Amino acid sequence: MGKKILLTGGLGYIGSHTAVELIQEGYDPIILDNLANSRPEVLQQIERITQQKISFFQGDVRDAKILQTIFSTNSIEGVIHFAALKSVGESVQQPLKYFDVNVGGLTQLLQVMQDSQVDKLVFSSSCTVYGQPTEGWAVSETTPLQEPMSPYGRTKRMNEDMIRDVCQTGHLSAVILRYFNPVGAHPSGLIGELPIGVPANLVPFLTQAVAGIRGPLTVFGNDYPTPDGTCIRDYIHVVDLAKAHVGALSFQTQRLIPEVFNVGTGKGSSVLEVISAFERATGMVVPLQMGSKRPGDVMAVFANAQKIQEKLKWEPVYSLDDMMAHAWNWQKNQG
Repeated sequence: MGKKILLTGGLGYIGSHTAVELIQEGYDPIILDNLANSRPEVLQQIERITQQKISFFQGDVRDAKILQTIFSTNSIEGVIHFAALKSVGESVQQPLKYFDVNVGGLTQLLQVMQDSQVDKLVFSSSCTVYGQPTEGWAVSETTPLQEPMSPYGRTKRMNEDMIRDVCQTGHLSAVILRYFNPVGAHPSGLIGELPIGVPANLVPFLTQAVAGIRGPLTVFGNDYPTPDGTCIRDYIHVVDLAKAHVGALSFQTQRLIPEVFNVGTGKGSSVLEVISAFERATGMVVPLQMGSKRPGDVMAVFANAQKIQEKLKWEPVYSLDDMMAHAWNWQKNQG
């Protein structure tokens, strides 16, 4: 078996795809998940894709005892930390819940890592830390961070600051991945985005609307000062994003300073362009209606991804049409 890597939130959308890529690169993932936003069947599907049995612990990253058990019974080489709440809208309604889980979870994890003398961390951050950029819509890792537009974004900003401070003590070597908008599903159709309840993100709501599970897709705001009036985001295939995590694990960071990488395609797509790509890739028609703008939504942001391409030799492989085709294939498999 290869090096053991702990994935917190490893049965979630990005975590499950990363587990697959880790196994394919010779690593041995250990998954911790409390199943708050995932399902136990995902573990079986990962094992089906990879033909490998995976160690799984059901529990919460805020629980010191389960973390201590995992670290004391396994020789953990590094941690990829996904476990967090991620809905911008929900964070506006329930900020305390987000600070408890997202900030409290990382605090507990870093404490047990330090006690266990495990110093390698890859952290799941977000482009929300940039807020609404003031100088153009493309952001690089050196773009000044604006005030986050939601409590969710603020928790990610606080997490980055915490990691930076712990790195300063010499007890942590960290890579922070600021990702943009992960979409799509594994090409096998066996794992994909599996929102519990009403989806908060565009693509799963879109696929559920087309499948007749939901009513029409609501486009939140069509009078933004963008080319077609709708919000612009940088959509990245979840498998491409998963591969970036594997690359980050082997990256040698400078001690005392975390390495920060944007993970995106470097191209912005509007909501209407995503809908067009879906219709083009699948031949299906998306039922939609226009709605008002949502609080906490950024108008336009996409990645300057030059740094990760140069330092990690990482490049996205999948197109927007691929993302839509794979997302629809996954949706159809949900029966």
